[in-house]
Amino acid sequence: MKAVLNNYRQSPRKVRLVADLVKGKSVPEALATLRILVKRAGSPVEKLLKSAAANAKKNDGMEAANLVVKDLRVDKGVTLKRIMPRARGSAFPIKKRSSHVTLILAEKKSSK
Repeated sequence: MKAVLNNYRQSPRKVRLVADLVKGKSVPEALATLRILVKRAGSPVEKLLKSAAANAKKNDGMEAANLVVKDLRVDKGVTLKRIMPRARGSAFPIKKRSSHVTLILAEKKSSK
């Protein structure tokens, strides 16, 4: 199951810190990690994970406990270019970066 969050207004570098924490974990474990995380990107990634788990349950009949975060990719989105006035009439560029977050869930491999 796949879920995408496009144009999230935080730099990819900061969002990747959160993504690396939950990659490879089971869905309940990842949700518990994101719930106590202090980073700003934790809340949108948690919402995305819940959405992907709900999609898997509704569309494919999979249970959230049997799912694992297979891949959580953070790519560069659009960059808004702004200008900050500086001394003596000059201008300084400001880049407001955004991220595209792609989450892929897969079923756990059963060890028999």
